[in-house]
Amino acid sequence: MEFVKEWLPSIWAYMGESRILGAFIIVASSLLIAWLVNLVMDRVLLVLARRSKFHLDDAILRILDKPIWVSVVLLGALTAVRWISPAPPFTFVFTALLKSFLALIWVFTINRILLRVADDWIRHWREAGRQGSEIIRLSGNIVRILILVGAMFFILSFWKINVTPLLASAGIAGVAVALAAKETLSNFFGGVSVLLDQPYAVGDYIILDSGERGEVMEIGLRSTRVRTRDDVQISIPNAIITNTKIINESAPEPRFRIRVKVGVAYGTDVDQVERVLLSVAGANPLVVSNPEPRVRFRTFGDSSLDFELLCWAHDPRDKGRLIHELNRNVYKAFERDGIIIPFPQRDVHVHSHEGEQPPDTKHDASVKEQRQS
Repeated sequence: MEFVKEWLPSIWAYMGESRILGAFIIVASSLLIAWLVNLVMDRVLLVLARRSKFHLDDAILRILDKPIWVSVVLLGALTAVRWISPAPPFTFVFTALLKSFLALIWVFTINRILLRVADDWIRHWREAGRQGSEIIRLSGNIVRILILVGAMFFILSFWKINVTPLLASAGIAGVAVALAAKETLSNFFGGVSVLLDQPYAVGDYIILDSGERGEVMEIGLRSTRVRTRDDVQISIPNAIITNTKIINESAPEPRFRIRVKVGVAYGTDVDQVERVLLSVAGANPLVVSNPEPRVRFRTFGDSSLDFELLCWAHDPRDKGRLIHELNRNVYKAFERDGIIIPFPQRDVHVHSHEGEQPPDTKHDASVKEQRQS
């Protein structure tokens, strides 16, 4: 400490007498500080970061390593330029140039950090099977663009350039773009709403308000793509998706309920019908055992006793095949057990009043043929 107290006044005096010597001392000091900072980053902070459970800290420190010591050197150079105090134009040019370099270095550094964090976040979301990774990427890109635009305005202010006309022009251009891209923006905000609200996910089976049914293949920021059972892809704008009713057959449970309606003749043993229907459902491997299949006696029809077999499929994509197999096996089981499936019948009775002759259908037919010929 005594050495520092003795030499600091003399060094300060030399720097006051010779501005160039003072500038060299400032630059040398900044280089020494930058070397010490780099040494502490490599030998201390990075070692501690590798031992921590948070895996992003070492990556962020590696990104910050070079920009920090370069910034220390540039700050030393900026201080040296101001210490020398050359002619005003040269001071202004060198100062603005060094400040611009500093701004650009930290813009690119922050952008790299944001990109690294966004990539890690997206990877975790996808591994967890969560939707919305597109929003993370989009939000990161928007923040990076805003930082770049802000840095450009700062750099222009360093060079004493008036940014007010640029701000006014940017506002007018923004309004024009918003009006020209109204539908695109509507689809974009609809996509953000879908990704945040998550009414369905990739792989779910949905039924659109227009009646189309299919599997969700992709959820984008502009549209949602659905593949029907006919292997036809439907692209639906997200602005429409957010304003229509969507039936999600895969939520909240992945299983799907199947209803098979069947009628039997009056006089049939209803207990036997129930046993046969339950046995057919239990023998099918596509039917979920929990919850168990059940049979409901719905109504007394005009020509039949109407039953309904209720069971659950493992996956909505099995709906068509399961209904086909259940209908076929129910028909075979009813035929084997003598259970009659009736069809509507009507008896037509012709009554003639006293003194009237019944119509001669043969005569009418011959007259009709003559008229046609």
